[in-house]
Amino acid sequence: MSEIKASDVSKLRKSTGAGMMDCKNALAESGGDFDAAVEILRKKGQAVASKRSDREAGEGVVLAKVTEDNHLGAMVVVNCETDFVAKNNDFIDFAYTILDIALNNKPKDIEDMKKMKLSEKSISEAITEQMGVIGEKIDTTYFEIIEAPFVISYIHPGNKLATLVGFSKENIDIQLAKDIAMQVAAMNPVAIDKDNVPQNIIDQEIEIGKEQAKREGKPEELLEKIAMGKLNKFFKESTLLNQEFIKESKKTVRQYLQENDNELKVLDFKRYTLND
Repeated sequence: MSEIKASDVSKLRKSTGAGMMDCKNALAESGGDFDAAVEILRKKGQAVASKRSDREAGEGVVLAKVTEDNHLGAMVVVNCETDFVAKNNDFIDFAYTILDIALNNKPKDIEDMKKMKLSEKSISEAITEQMGVIGEKIDTTYFEIIEAPFVISYIHPGNKLATLVGFSKENIDIQLAKDIAMQVAAMNPVAIDKDNVPQNIIDQEIEIGKEQAKREGKPEELLEKIAMGKLNKFFKESTLLNQEFIKESKKTVRQYLQENDNELKVLDFKRYTLND
C-alpha cells in the first residue's frame, strides 16, 4: 500500500470537509488516488443520506444577508438533526457558503439553488457529502430573496430566527431599518398593512370572531358586528404598520416611520423561525 502523506490528507479534508481519519481511510482505500478518494467520501455521504432519509431534521440555522449596496437580500434555512451540530462552526460556515451563493446568483427557487455550484459540485451534492462528514440528515428547506432600493437583514442571536425587510428609498437611516427588521422578528406580522392581508386569513378571522361571540351567548344579529370589531383588533396586532412599535408602545410603526421619513415605505418583508 502506498504511503499516505499528511499533505494529501489535508488537501482532501479541505476539498471535501470530511474528518481527518475519514480522509486518511479514503486515501488508503483508493491507493492514494485523490479523485477516487473524493468519490469514496461522496458515496459514504450518500450511504448516510439513505440511512437517515426518514429522520427529522428539525434543528439548524436561519441566516440572512444583504449585498454591499443593500439592493438585494437573501435568506436560507439549513437544517440538521441536533442542536449540537447546529451550533458547530463548520456547519454554520457551510450554511453561510450556501447563503452567499444564493445572494450572488439569485436562484428562482430552492430547487434552482440546490443545482448551483459549490466548488466543483452542486449544493445538493455538497449537502450529501456533509451528511457523510457529520453523520446527520442535512437539508436546505427554505429560501427567499427581496430586491428593493434598500434591504436590511437581521439574525436573532442563536441563528434560529431571521428577517429581511425591503424599503422604498436608498440610503435610509440604518438604525431605522434595523428597528423595523427587529419589529418583524419580535412581533411576527402577517402583512405590511391591513390591505395586504390575504382574503382567506380575513375570512378565517371573521369566522373565529363569530364563533367566539356565539359561545359567549351574544345575540345572532350582533355576531357580524362583533366579529368585525375583533378583525380590526387583529389588524392592529398582526399587521406591521398598525402594530405598537416595540421601542415605544405609545406609537405605531406607521407613526414611527412618518416621524422619521414621511415618504418612506416598507415594500416587503420575510421572516422565518425554527421555533414556530
